[in-house]
Amino acid sequence: MSYISKTNLTVRYSETDKMGIVHHSRYYPWFEISRGDFIKSFGISYNQMENDGIYMPLTETGAKYIEGVGYDEEVVITCKMVKLTVVRCEFYYEVLRASDLKLVTTGRTAHAFCDTSMKPINLKKKYPQYYEIFEKLVCGEE
Repeated sequence: MSYISKTNLTVRYSETDKMGIVHHSRYYPWFEISRGDFIKSFGISYNQMENDGIYMPLTETGAKYIEGVGYDEEVVITCKMVKLTVVRCEFYYEVLRASDLKLVTTGRTAHAFCDTSMKPINLKKKYPQYYEIFEKLVCGEE
């Protein structure tokens, strides 16, 4: 079973629409925050990776909106890596209402591993130390 991180957030007023619920576009920044927390939980960061010459551009994304959440509600965002190859990875997210842990949104993002010129790289060959960390995350080793 792969490792799952949890990120807690409170819905800000600016994230809601005229209907008083979180606008669909706001979930993607939440996914990014959760993905960053996921990676940080193993002692690395996006900033460190980019400084080392590894970029992870988004290649695919999707979300399913099940139920709305409103201003000042607490949410828990779970993140796990569900796929890893030497050139790509994929994350899966669940957004839960904190008060009752009801699932409100699911999402996924796929990423490529690239160098600073945005050319694809084989992470396992070029940066084996990062690949080993990601391999542990997707396999659930802690």
